[in-house]
Amino acid sequence: MSHRAAGSDRPGVIAPPPIIYLAAVGPGILLDAAWPVPLWPWPARAGVGGGLIAAGFALAAWAFRAFRAAGTNADPRKPATAVVEAGPFRYSRNPIYMGMNAIMIGLGVALDNVWIVGLLVPVLEIMRVGVIGREERYLEGKFGDAYRGYRARVRRWL
Repeated sequence: MSHRAAGSDRPGVIAPPPIIYLAAVGPGILLDAAWPVPLWPWPARAGVGGGLIAAGFALAAWAFRAFRAAGTNADPRKPATAVVEAGPFRYSRNPIYMGMNAIMIGLGVALDNVWIVGLLVPVLEIMRVGVIGREERYLEGKFGDAYRGYRARVRRWL
């Protein structure tokens, strides 16, 4: 277990993940206003986009319930008290972020905005380096073999 100074028992993520995702939506809207690139006709956009948004929120809600049941914080700016392996965490180490990915893609599809969908690529890199990598180092330092075993059993995404 690594030594942590008082008050530093947290992963040290660069920003709250929802802010990172939302920060890409604004530029996507501006880019679409300047250079619109149609994706699909309305009925398909509504069904696919709406379905992805609903699935993303449902997955994130399931993951939040698993965090609550385990008695640990979902907010990566706060200390973790347990390695959560129940609910969607049996299948993915990052189901909340998967939900946010689905919501962002769904929003881009529903709004007929290819830029929002495309901006997910830099968001994923920012998340990998500035959030997920930091969380994984923190969890390994705090929970040691328990987290290493979980990481070996469960994939990051799916």
